[in-house]
Amino acid sequence: MKRFLISLLLAPVIGVAQARREVMPLTLWPEAQAELTLKNGDYLLLALRGERESDAGYRANARLGFNRGRVTLGYEHFWTEHWSWGATAALRGVTGSGSPTLFVPELLLRHRGPIGPLTFGQRLSLERTMPLQQNLGGPTAAETNARLRFDLEKLFPVGKLTLRPRLSYEALTHVRLQKDENDGRERAFQFTALRAEIGCRVSRLLDFTPWFAYQTDYSFSLDRFDRPGHIETPAGPYNKVTPVLGLDVRLTIGRGDAASLLQRPQLPTQH
Repeated sequence: MKRFLISLLLAPVIGVAQARREVMPLTLWPEAQAELTLKNGDYLLLALRGERESDAGYRANARLGFNRGRVTLGYEHFWTEHWSWGATAALRGVTGSGSPTLFVPELLLRHRGPIGPLTFGQRLSLERTMPLQQNLGGPTAAETNARLRFDLEKLFPVGKLTLRPRLSYEALTHVRLQKDENDGRERAFQFTALRAEIGCRVSRLLDFTPWFAYQTDYSFSLDRFDRPGHIETPAGPYNKVTPVLGLDVRLTIGRGDAASLLQRPQLPTQH
């Protein structure tokens, strides 16, 4: 476990030093969330997200709207003040294609506790990515992934508002019991994301979170040839970096009274 955590923290440094790196255009991720709180503190979640590249070339050749989207349903149960578990199910796809392209169920375990004046969170999950139809650039077969996320945050009351500055780091790796001969080469981690945000709780019913993230996909590239047929870029480790600008808007609907909603410890919008 200790070696895994060290590799997790050093993955971006090692990847940049040894791999070819390409930065993609900024992507926009607005998301609307509805959270139904239950009497025991648990919650049900519905989230709708759109995704769209912001580069000028894409805007000039696409219709208004989003080129990808995601719908997520979730439930989380709290054992104690610090420990919880839950499950989510997401449909992801290309908007306008008529049907979703991926179904992603997930089981998660979460722990949150104080470290001095800060709150430290850990989230471990296991998900299954199942293609429903072929999608250019997406997985062609079902995959099992493990995700691990760490985050630090602090609440600041400012008048009638509550601000929540937060920093999180997440990594994903494929989980395989046995590797087939036809499986391609893989990096130790296939994805990482570093995210900074400032949550703003306007009232017990409404809060919003602007955020910015650097997301990196780790893979192996093939040889690239020029027109005469000479190798222009040799095959090797390849890092695709995508800057993402997002805004989460959450509506909280409670079954209890106003006092219980205000006392309930609410999770960040990055569930």
